Amino acid sequence: MAEDTSNGQGQIKRTLKTRHLAMIALGGTIGTGLFITSGSAISTAGPGGALVAYGIMGIMVYFLMTSLGEMSTYMPLTGSFSAFSSKFVDPALGFAMGWNYWFNWAITIPVDVTSAGIVMNFWLPHVPSWVFSTIVLVLVFLINYLSVRSYGETEYWLALIKVITVVVFLIVGVAIILGIMGGQPVGFSNFHYKKAPFVGGIPAIISVFLVAGFSFQGTELVGITAGEAATPEKSISKAIHSTFWRILLFYIFAIFVIACVLPYTDKNLLNSDVTNITMSPFTIIFKRAGLAVAASIMNAVILTAVVSAANSGLYASTRMLYSQAREGYAWRFFGYVNRRGIPIYALIGTMVVSTLAFATQFIVPQAYLYLTDASGLCGFIAWLGIAISHYRFRRAYIAQGHSVSELKYHATLYPFGPIFAFVLCTIVICGQNVSAFAKLDWSNILITYMSVPLFLILFFYYKIRYRTHIIPLKKVDLSRRTKGEKYEPEDE
Repeated sequence: MAEDTSNGQGQIKRTLKTRHLAMIALGGTIGTGLFITSGSAISTAGPGGALVAYGIMGIMVYFLMTSLGEMSTYMPLTGSFSAFSSKFVDPALGFAMGWNYWFNWAITIPVDVTSAGIVMNFWLPHVPSWVFSTIVLVLVFLINYLSVRSYGETEYWLALIKVITVVVFLIVGVAIILGIMGGQPVGFSNFHYKKAPFVGGIPAIISVFLVAGFSFQGTELVGITAGEAATPEKSISKAIHSTFWRILLFYIFAIFVIACVLPYTDKNLLNSDVTNITMSPFTIIFKRAGLAVAASIMNAVILTAVVSAANSGLYASTRMLYSQAREGYAWRFFGYVNRRGIPIYALIGTMVVSTLAFATQFIVPQAYLYLTDASGLCGFIAWLGIAISHYRFRRAYIAQGHSVSELKYHATLYPFGPIFAFVLCTIVICGQNVSAFAKLDWSNILITYMSVPLFLILFFYYKIRYRTHIIPLKKVDLSRRTKGEKYEPEDE
């Protein structure tokens, strides 16, 4: 582990409140995956198949989040699951997990700011989109530069806008289904229209797992924030439980409403382009209810979603790089914290990489697309790491003479939870592009699965160079601190 690099200049500040954590986890998953691409799940598997896929994926995410909650309340560390992988499994896994997750967000930030620029063109089509993208990039940097609380407050209000939009959408959708708005009641006729409710059988449901999985990614952000939570023992467990049910209900109800109002054969459901907001299922249903400015409203909501994603991405990648430095996996100066509690060099380093990735689209557009595709499965790899780490943590905890009753937060249905999550994540990763294997389309396979060999290269590089091994259960480090971090909770 790296030495303390703070040099007395500053410490990570635990200032994020319970309401911040709840909204960060909730807002992190309500974005373009729900507003734009959720309709494709209904088109692919039918209304019944989409609901089953999202339901199963939601249950898996619940198990993952309770696993993360158990570890984070016991050991609230900045860097979360990367540090857990190092402590509970193998330092090589922690090294690969940390850099994998940092890379994922560092490359996703320019994608989000680019989307923000495109969304702004809806209102100002004659202004180059890169102008707006640059403004958003600078904005999220300043938010993260000022303080941890500024990040938390920004995320709280951006997430609140998305939550209100979903709630209004559900109310309007139910009114259309019952015939209160939009003319004749539609009822549940689209649930048995043609081949509905299940279209394409089990293979279609499995393919929708991929869409659902990407939609739910971001829930693990609550683990990243654990190191800066004011009262992690209370706030993390509360945020995980309340947030999961809200997310699952929002997604399930939203898909249910869309499936009731629009038949699975509707071509608009196949829209996955953030630039075509007029074809979003949310926009179509709002228009059907008589809301003339639906497109502008949803465009504004999409803008808050992508800005929120970029803001969270910069926060998460900065904290992960900071954690890597603390664990000895990155240059030590990335572990420096200024007097405001910001890992300033980790923030600047991440910002430089994201800016360079953003600039590649002006030089070699294809290179930028490859970088984006390379981060595609990184989130699922992170989930795998959470499942493995929790399985090992609980076994090590018992092996070292502790009792589960000593833990302040208990994960649900251990060991079934982490095992189920591990198996399902593996299925999703392997099934990401089965058709490419059937056609032996190697270029497509490489683009789709690029993040997997990158992760393995990182893992085996560290393992071979430092000759690491899986840590025996009785030698697992269950100390509740990371060197250089002090746990001094502030008042809620």
